[in-house]
Amino acid sequence: MEILAIAGSLRIQSSNAALVRAIAQLTSQNTTLKIYDGLGNLPPFSPDIDTEPPPQPVSHLRSKISNADAVLICTPEYAYGMPGVLKNALDWLVSSGSLYQKPVAALSASPSDRGGDRALTWLLQTLTALVATVPGQSLICNSIYKREISE
Repeated sequence: MEILAIAGSLRIQSSNAALVRAIAQLTSQNTTLKIYDGLGNLPPFSPDIDTEPPPQPVSHLRSKISNADAVLICTPEYAYGMPGVLKNALDWLVSSGSLYQKPVAALSASPSDRGGDRALTWLLQTLTALVATVPGQSLICNSIYKREISE
């Protein structure tokens, strides 16, 4: 099984990216977790440039998602929502249907006691609009800076 992991932050020291890397180390032998690191390369979404062919970074993202058996998205919380770069990436997936009925695990890690629950709510709403399959429950990791994520 191949899982594509997306950490929804561009921060170099992102706790969400660290969490994704830690999860990658815990996968079983028959599971591969590949980390997508191209959020910062995606142009701002515009229907005017959502054409065939799409911009190369968009085509790359869509291909990675289409080829994965499942997707893991880990989002921080910015101003009570998910970061703009993550929302931008998800907006680019609407017309392609790349996430249509694709299994997606949704996570949020935040230094706050609420653990990014508001960002996770926005993420889950967007995944619903994309008709992704979110099996089971989502995961919130609160007070993330108070814990050590070993890499």
